[in-house]
Amino acid sequence: MHTDMSSASSLLSEDQFLCSICLDVFTHPVTIPCGHNFCKNCITEHWDIISYCQCPMCKDVFDRRPELRVNTFISEMADQFRRSAVKKSSSCSDQQWTNTGDVLCDVCTETKLKAVKSCLVCLTSYCETHLDLHQKMTVMTRHKLIDPVKNLEDRMCKNHDRPLELFCKNDQMCVCHSCAESGHKLHHIVPLIEEYEEKKADLGKTEAKIQQMIQERRLKIQQIKESVKLSKEDADRETADSVQVFTALIQSVERSLAQLIEMIEENQKRTEEQAEGFIKELEEEISELMKRSAEVEQLSNIEDHLQLLQSFSSLNPAPPTKDWTQVKVHALYGETVRKAVAQLEETFSEERNNRCDDVELKRVQQFAVDVTLDPETAYAAFILSDDGKQVKYDVKKNLPYNQKRFNYRCVLGKQSFSSGRFYYEVQVKRKTEWTLGVARESINRKGHMRWSPNNGVWAMDLSDEDGYIAHTVLLSLKSKPQKVGVFVDYEEGLVSFYDVDDETHIYSFTDCKFTEKLCPFFDPCKNDSGKNSAPLIICPVSHTD
Repeated sequence: MHTDMSSASSLLSEDQFLCSICLDVFTHPVTIPCGHNFCKNCITEHWDIISYCQCPMCKDVFDRRPELRVNTFISEMADQFRRSAVKKSSSCSDQQWTNTGDVLCDVCTETKLKAVKSCLVCLTSYCETHLDLHQKMTVMTRHKLIDPVKNLEDRMCKNHDRPLELFCKNDQMCVCHSCAESGHKLHHIVPLIEEYEEKKADLGKTEAKIQQMIQERRLKIQQIKESVKLSKEDADRETADSVQVFTALIQSVERSLAQLIEMIEENQKRTEEQAEGFIKELEEEISELMKRSAEVEQLSNIEDHLQLLQSFSSLNPAPPTKDWTQVKVHALYGETVRKAVAQLEETFSEERNNRCDDVELKRVQQFAVDVTLDPETAYAAFILSDDGKQVKYDVKKNLPYNQKRFNYRCVLGKQSFSSGRFYYEVQVKRKTEWTLGVARESINRKGHMRWSPNNGVWAMDLSDEDGYIAHTVLLSLKSKPQKVGVFVDYEEGLVSFYDVDDETHIYSFTDCKFTEKLCPFFDPCKNDSGKNSAPLIICPVSHTD
């Protein structure tokens, strides 16, 4: 098993073993509920700083701090990777002097050995053996020795042939003692080591800032990847929902077309039956008229005056006939088609809206969160259930001062959101007045104000006087909602309300400018002598079929 893990670790990249907070290989790695991994100390310190539990990667917020246990599998994999990296590093360092162009001894004549020191007086680099000889020869003069460097002549002043041991802050250049006493006499001169330490400190700050920027960008990369993943899921879901909606609409068109064709065929059949009746009736009249014509012709052929007059009285009376001038047989199909198309458009529009609302509600329900009421914010006349899911109006109580508490009808949810999307549902059954929505966390809590986006509240409400209202918009609803869904898309600046039972969209605030945390917002309104005594109830979300 150990060998398998070793071979497996060789197939994995360094990024897979790096904590996104400290940017180093995991130490005591822990996995938090959303599935991301961090060093135990890193995530603990991170949560201590921000004072609430949120994943630095995907921004998921947890109601309470999760219990952190070391992920033994990831820990062992990280150790394997660390040992492998150390082994590779050691292997490379053994050959470093032959591969990286280290400074070589200037005195060695054949195979040059690696230099251990350079002399600023002799401008020569020495290996360990030749350094011993050099120190014995210069024991009285004590030449200036430094760690081995190349181009020793660049470390000497070209004007005075002395080591560059000082730094001129005015001219921002390295100088020797002779330079400091002549051309830089009135300048701010400091030892080279002092300027070195200052610059080193500046570089340390710069490096820390760069590392912070790297960390921020790595986190941003992970966030973008998470966003792409969520976008792909949304795209797949939207595609499936679109296919469902358009399939239903196509079926509706096909049904309407079949009904229209059937109606046209029935009209044509009635027209043909009517025409056959008219023709039969006309043929009968023609037959009677032909008989009378024969009789008239027979009398007309009598030349005897007396006989014609005597026979004329026996002539049968003319048969009854219909006035056929206004009789027509014609079906007005153009009008039929127009009516059918108009009906189809109405049905199409209604079904489209119903389907779209249904699909939209299913989509937003995917972002359901667990919301509980925060008793520290609750108005003194509110009663909250023990589980924090219900609130109703009661008698106002004398409570100790609390900076978080509202002194007007309001209570917020414990959960707050500064990014992403979230959704929750509230039962408003048997209530005659209520208000629901979201509010800025910094909303004024010590003075009554109008619920409006300008004051940091995006809400809809029901009142006996005005009916359903969203800010200043009077809403016309087909039915009275029993359960209302509230959806927020922080980045899109969207707050939407839904009738959960009817699966219909009620109203949306769009183009909102969110700049801080948002909290669920509730007002059960006054009791109204028992007419409005039912509580607002936060319900678990049951996804619609």
